[in-house]
Amino acid sequence: MMAIADEKSASNGKVWSLRRIPFWQTNNASSSQNNQQQNLNHQQVEESNPHATNTVSSVARSLLPTRRRLRLDPANKLYFPYEPGKQVRSAIRIKNSSSSHVAFKFQTTAPKSCFMRPPGGILAPGECLIATVFKFVEPPENNEKQVDQKSKVKFKIMSLKVKGGMDYVPELFDEQKDQVAVEQILRVIFLDVDHPSPALEKLKRQLAEAEAALEARKKPPEDTGPRIVGEGLVIDEWKERRERYLARQQIEGVDSV
Repeated sequence: MMAIADEKSASNGKVWSLRRIPFWQTNNASSSQNNQQQNLNHQQVEESNPHATNTVSSVARSLLPTRRRLRLDPANKLYFPYEPGKQVRSAIRIKNSSSSHVAFKFQTTAPKSCFMRPPGGILAPGECLIATVFKFVEPPENNEKQVDQKSKVKFKIMSLKVKGGMDYVPELFDEQKDQVAVEQILRVIFLDVDHPSPALEKLKRQLAEAEAALEARKKPPEDTGPRIVGEGLVIDEWKERRERYLARQQIEGVDSV
């Protein structure tokens, strides 16, 4: 340890102080040397193992939050009317919020008592649909109404970026499982049908929209082109209406006689 001494200079009479070097400065110096040595050792390890950087990067990417491709409404729940002993329905709106085509797929922990319509599909950018989920509600053991009972059944919606123009097949999610993202885990919430609520009214509206969309898909497309009758005979709308008019005139003429 260096002592502190004060001496007067004979030439100018000034007082010079010789002070002790602080202990933390020596510690910082040694610590800096240790850090430099650790960085050098780390660099040498990375150079000797080129796969280490890639491994660290993949782990870091796996810890980052997945970017959502789908927008769900409701966001994380499936509401069902509570009717014990019956098969009830829920609805969820699925919208592709990304700039590419996205395939989606449903999964459930109770495949024997639940099914989805559609169970999967492909949505173009900005496209949306309302999926219907069917579930059989088990009656309570004590035969008492328990609307707030907790269900262990859960649903999972997965997404996969695909090319436009593809047909949906469930095998897509097995062939490209490394690119599959879990969009949301949906919990089951039961609603009391005897007590109106905003959630129940919203569910009814979504179910009505889903039914209307299903009926629209069932209708055959309207044929706006010319009608082909017999051996290539083309009858346009004007000619057909004229023939009906002439036939009606003949019938009225017979009745007047």
